[in-house]
Amino acid sequence: MRAQDPLSETFAALADPTRRAILGRLTGGPASVSELAEPFDISLPAVSRHLRVLSDAGLIAREKDAQWRRCSLSADPLRDAADWIERYRPFWEQSFDRLERHLEKHAKGSQPKTPRERATRKRRGEKR
Repeated sequence: MRAQDPLSETFAALADPTRRAILGRLTGGPASVSELAEPFDISLPAVSRHLRVLSDAGLIAREKDAQWRRCSLSADPLRDAADWIERYRPFWEQSFDRLERHLEKHAKGSQPKTPRERATRKRRGEKR
């Protein structure tokens, strides 16, 4: 079953660690199917199925060079996915900012404020 939109196809293709590793290998330049299959303990037909998913998602381009099939990375779908994720950056940055303020507030609140509190905590064996 194919996804209905390109972004969904991209994320579906990226969901598999073998396909992500193949894309990582292709950042170094084009490679043949056998070169891409080399580091994996799976059959060549299984690698070909992974390549088909990547190709269908537009993440790789496949071309035939004489008897060899070469694959290369296609950046546009990755850029589209990165742009989509980037829209959520303000949300997670605000979440981290709130967490930081919360932790600072509670870290300051846990410090003994007077010499008497420090002595009491020391007698109890409490750490800061």
